[in-house]
Amino acid sequence: MNVEAIKKQSEFYDSFYIYDESVIDEYTERLKKCFKGVEFLYSVKTNPNIQVVKTVVSHGFGADAASLNEVLLCEKCGLPKDKIYYSAPGKSDYDIKGAINKSVITADSLNEIYKINKIAGEMGIKAEIGVRINPNFSFYGNGGGSPSKFGIDEDSFFESFDKIKSFNNIKITGIHVHLHSQELDTEILTKYYNNMMSLSKKAEDILGNLKFINLGSGIGIPYSKTQKEADVETLGEIVSQMAAKLKEKNNELRIFVETGRYAVGKSGIYITKVLDKKTSFGKTFVILCNTLNGFVRPAMAHIIEKYAKDENPAESEPFYTCKNAFDYIVLNNADEKETVTLCGNLCTSTDIIEEDISLPKMELGDLLAITNAGSYATVITPEQFASLRGPVQLLLKNNGQVIRADI
Repeated sequence: MNVEAIKKQSEFYDSFYIYDESVIDEYTERLKKCFKGVEFLYSVKTNPNIQVVKTVVSHGFGADAASLNEVLLCEKCGLPKDKIYYSAPGKSDYDIKGAINKSVITADSLNEIYKINKIAGEMGIKAEIGVRINPNFSFYGNGGGSPSKFGIDEDSFFESFDKIKSFNNIKITGIHVHLHSQELDTEILTKYYNNMMSLSKKAEDILGNLKFINLGSGIGIPYSKTQKEADVETLGEIVSQMAAKLKEKNNELRIFVETGRYAVGKSGIYITKVLDKKTSFGKTFVILCNTLNGFVRPAMAHIIEKYAKDENPAESEPFYTCKNAFDYIVLNNADEKETVTLCGNLCTSTDIIEEDISLPKMELGDLLAITNAGSYATVITPEQFASLRGPVQLLLKNNGQVIRADI
């Protein structure tokens, strides 16, 4: 954490995100070093800030886009069509027409395959598309498939293929599976990749040689101090061997792994300023700028944990991961500590991020840093709540320069 740069920016902003370019570089290069024979797709929805996207794709990564707007953003960042993969349920005609010449669209249902074929015909083109499959195995490898809003059930897709291959305006050139995010267990991820190996072979046997297989993501980052980093070295070796075997039969095959939050999650810090402080019936409240409406996840975690029946509530990504998912770091030199409740400046009692937490004593104007703010942070935060001025987004460049990243 570059405290000097943060304090300098606090002269202009009462709340802001600051993303560290060097951390993005570190995590993207780690993936490239460990995974051989594969390509990476940055999951844009985790953090669509244009400066962040540009930083990630500068390492040679493509993009996993979840909307037409993300497709257009990736094009703006210089990515060609064959490095933008658009996968999401419920695409409209407008979405398909806007993306079909700018990305490789992954159909999420049988209806969507028919829709893309119809639109491609009206546009006078033949579109190469992927298909998202809901497989006959679970992510955890301990059972069969399960109902899902995502993808086409494996059996339904393969049973329909004879009809699909007769369509004149599309050609299926790839498959995509994504079942889970934020996984740190190497054994679970290994089972998943082994199952994907079997499905990939089956797909090529039935569909013929494919141009790509998207393994999805799943690799997470540690949020709490009790969690350990995912073993990307071991996972990379497993996937690299798998890719080599698949390419023995089809050396033109591209194997994709989606980065999920891994590429950027640790790069972001959220900074908020102490606006007020008061004592009420013996309890001390620290009023911060833009908590629930600046970085919603800590506020949601507080609500979920306060009212949960279980001691360790189940994860609900991307809104809740685990207990103690954020560190609160007071950027002052106080030796004295005090027990406080951290809350925001919204006119609602739910705008609390921590109750009765012991921290260095804070005064008006002091800064509080909140970690793990690089992914699923500003993008899921209700910044319009109460129409307050929201946080800005900044990028700390490798040369020490700080640039405004949200304009």
